[in-house]
Amino acid sequence: MINQITKDRIATLAAHYKMLVAIHENAVRQITIAEIPEMVYNSNAIENSTLTLKDTEDILLRDTIKKDHDIREIYEARNLAKITEDILKDSSESFNTDLILNHHKILLSGICDDWAGRFRSAKEWVRVGAHVGANPDFVPRLMDKLLKDYYDSGDHYFLESIAWFHAEFETIHPFNDGNGRIGRVLINQQLVGLGYPPIIVRGKGKHTGYYPAFDSYRITNKYDDFTELFASLLIESLYKRITIMTAPKIITVSAWAKANGVAGNIAANKASRGTIPAFRMREKWMIAADFAEV
Repeated sequence: MINQITKDRIATLAAHYKMLVAIHENAVRQITIAEIPEMVYNSNAIENSTLTLKDTEDILLRDTIKKDHDIREIYEARNLAKITEDILKDSSESFNTDLILNHHKILLSGICDDWAGRFRSAKEWVRVGAHVGANPDFVPRLMDKLLKDYYDSGDHYFLESIAWFHAEFETIHPFNDGNGRIGRVLINQQLVGLGYPPIIVRGKGKHTGYYPAFDSYRITNKYDDFTELFASLLIESLYKRITIMTAPKIITVSAWAKANGVAGNIAANKASRGTIPAFRMREKWMIAADFAEV
């Protein structure tokens, strides 16, 4: 569970963000479209894709493939980008089973059409490490209940509801393949539908934040680690959009630290903890050049 200080910070940043959206709607859309390759790269990296960020950008932005990559990974990048673009174009679409199945159909198109757009059934059991997904006989009703309980969680803080949904979705593991990618797509579907910007769950932090959060949930049934992770990523996403729309110039945190007499390691720590309005672009921490600590 995140504390009230963090909730208040998110509320303040979100109010500023939503004010800017009303003024610079197109800018907000362009910022998010520009980061689609980074979203796709990180989500695929969590699933051990060998594509680099540069490879992903080449595939999505330049329609070129400069290395001899597995054709599946190329489809995964393009398909995931298509889903992400669809979310950003229309956030008003009903959040239901049909939507989830349609996302999955797009994700596995050209990869495994027999599995695409349907839940596991019959003898289709799946395992992730030491975790075995739900009995396929029960998957449809478990997903129906998950969606109903999510909509009935209106009295909970929105990030707690999203974190719980994600933890349960991945525990059920409703598909034969693509569960992680679809689960992370749904996080952003939920956030954008509520008027917040999407987040990027980073591949490089999966062993210290994302995966341990699953382990914790499966052992304790508590999803606090997910709530805290999503809160920090949402704050970063809000920092990014507010800064791009309001700052005259953006520089690296290391350059900012040097200009302001701050030790590089201290600045990097402040950035990662979110105590300065820093954010990552292409894996580098950035900040407004004119930001001054009070």
